[in-house]
Amino acid sequence: MRHLTRGAAAALAASLLALAVGCSGSPDGGDAGAGKPARSAAAVALPAPSGAPAPAAVLTPSAKAGEVRVEQGPFTDRVRLTALALAPAGKPGVTGHLAVTSDVSDVLALDLRAAYYDADGRLLGTGTFHYQEEGADASGTDHHDGPRAAGDGIDFTVPADQLTSTPASAVLTLPVLVSE
Repeated sequence: MRHLTRGAAAALAASLLALAVGCSGSPDGGDAGAGKPARSAAAVALPAPSGAPAPAAVLTPSAKAGEVRVEQGPFTDRVRLTALALAPAGKPGVTGHLAVTSDVSDVLALDLRAAYYDADGRLLGTGTFHYQEEGADASGTDHHDGPRAAGDGIDFTVPADQLTSTPASAVLTLPVLVSE
């Protein structure tokens, strides 16, 4: 039989005491709260989601020239990304095709983000592709005029914004995917 260390025993005792106090009608274990609803547990403070994580300042390991990596995230298992390519230096961006594989519903909203890196793996800039189906809540700038993201999917281009140099590689993330 294993014996608890003093620290573990103290932590266990504190937990049991907190549990006993939380289950009783009053802090002293008396029946002062009989007939009254039990106190609710204290709210747990969790940090609010802050959106997609910032891209890494340095890509480790460095990517091959022209490589487009897909960062695994909460939606990457629901889609198939094909024909990924880094567009030429004249108009840098990531192009490709997205198809939903988890169901047959239409995509209502989609955000794709790309982080662009130089040959040494240093971050040069980012870009975002927004897709939103036509509707009352689609604003003029977020609306996508291309093909609908249904059936076979949608072709996309994530344009690079304010690059400091010519990108050699990119990392693509999928922070938003809303389907019917």
